Amino acid sequence: MQAFLKGASGQSIKPVKEKAAGSSGEKKPKAVPWVEKYRPKCVDEVAFQEEVVAVLKKALEGADLPNLLFYGPPGTGKTSTILAAARELYGPELFRQRVLELNASDERGIQVIREKVKTFAQLTAAGSRSDGKPCPPFKIIILDEADSMTNAAQAALRRTMEKESRSTRFCLICNYVSRIIEPLTSRCSKFRFKPLTNDIQEERILEICRKENLKFSKEGIQELVRVSEGDLRKAITYLQSAARLNGDAEITESIILEIAGVVPPNVIDNLLQICHRGTFEKLQQEVKNMIDDGYAATQILSQIHDRIIEGNLNDKQKSAIAEKMAEVDKSLADGADEYLQLLSLTSVIMQQATQT
Repeated sequence: MQAFLKGASGQSIKPVKEKAAGSSGEKKPKAVPWVEKYRPKCVDEVAFQEEVVAVLKKALEGADLPNLLFYGPPGTGKTSTILAAARELYGPELFRQRVLELNASDERGIQVIREKVKTFAQLTAAGSRSDGKPCPPFKIIILDEADSMTNAAQAALRRTMEKESRSTRFCLICNYVSRIIEPLTSRCSKFRFKPLTNDIQEERILEICRKENLKFSKEGIQELVRVSEGDLRKAITYLQSAARLNGDAEITESIILEIAGVVPPNVIDNLLQICHRGTFEKLQQEVKNMIDDGYAATQILSQIHDRIIEGNLNDKQKSAIAEKMAEVDKSLADGADEYLQLLSLTSVIMQQATQT
């Protein structure tokens, strides 16, 4: 029997639980990030990486796969490609038990290789697909961000790759192939993922805009493609942010610039003008104002770099500034003070610009 509560007047009061149960009858649709929503579901949907897709399609036809090493810039489809291939190989039923995905930036020590990876690799690949399609007799271990793994962990992995070659295939994913030790790269088929061209990115973005019923201007889409620099994931994230921020209004160039954190061109122009014809006190104040306005120092550095390269300085002056930019970039990556680093860079620009 269900218990009832007594009110102050002695009347029975039904528990609030019943009301809550009734009100939660309708389920709201889950809000999924567009990056996940529009992630390729099969190998054919992968954009631009023709060589990788061709090799994977051949492997899928024969239900066989070598050890793989995918490398290239972020947002070019490395993880999406291997996940799509694994789904096609195993189908939805066997995918969970046949695929182990580890992000090496979180779990990158030798202990993880000895425990998780080795244990999973030693398991027997059992089961068959319900749709009757051929199912390969091996499992897949995906090590994302493998360039973050320690050398000891990478060394421990090479023996496992050899020993369990009958039952397990490895896919290493990284941004910098030079950080993967030679014994591992020699055991894998290497594929370089190229930054997506503007045309391919624009095509994908317009497709998402149509599916989401977004209003957009041609300039807005072009600016979105430009600021994402070949990174489709970044482009889709910016697009979703613009759609949420803007509501039903049109997505324009200015909105994209604001979301991407791009410094307005007139602010950069003003800074460089002071470097050419101003005083150090004015320069100091301008740099302080830019930092106070919340502009990221790395973004300012990137935009100054583009202006200097396109500018009228001679090669000797440009090389001196470029060398200083490299030092500032490294210092910022190590967590140095943004104001001091930008002031240091702009002082060098001022010194070079005022030389005859």
